[in-house]
Amino acid sequence: MATLYELLGVADNASEDEIKRAYRKAAMKWHPDRNAGREDAARAAFQEIKDAYAILSDAHQRAVYDAVFAEEMRRWQSAQEKRERERAEREAAEQAAAEARYQENYRENVALAMRFADAGYNRDVLLGVLLGRDCDEELACRVADSVHAWQQARRAETSTEEQASEPDDTVPHEKENDGNDDKNNEDPAATPPHDTTSAEPHEERHSRLFNALWRGFFGLRS
Repeated sequence: MATLYELLGVADNASEDEIKRAYRKAAMKWHPDRNAGREDAARAAFQEIKDAYAILSDAHQRAVYDAVFAEEMRRWQSAQEKRERERAEREAAEQAAAEARYQENYRENVALAMRFADAGYNRDVLLGVLLGRDCDEELACRVADSVHAWQQARRAETSTEEQASEPDDTVPHEKENDGNDDKNNEDPAATPPHDTTSAEPHEERHSRLFNALWRGFFGLRS
């Protein structure tokens, strides 16, 4: 809705002379006698102009109008700011809820893909399972690729640790005694007895191998 100043086409700090000149110009423009064929619209506009001028040409009424209008504008501005604040809060809450749903959906999809990957299925199967769960295609591809790559890396790491824990059969055995050496000529007293403490007990070797396999299976590091 236009203000009284806008009806007359002047600024809200216009002087009395500016208001008077604006009124005369607007009255001539909207006088019914000068608007043949649209007298009703002109008559309504002309009346609004007269009412506006009646208030703004009177110093007391203009002061009251300015005070009431200013208060109304402050109230309107406050209400507008409140509406904008509430709208922003609603949008923020909706965005937070959407992000929470996305994160939960992502976690569920990753967990599902990991279960199938642990069971030995390849990347295409992981992708098909995710798509069958109505997962977004782009997200399903990313999850399937990531989980498959992670599973392959874990299996390779497990295999490496298992190989490292196995005994090394490449060390050549000592040449067997063919009976022609000088062993029989050696002084028995000079030959040190077999050091039973240097051999690793069978139970300890078994425990060490088991620990290596266990760490490799679960991707742990000591």
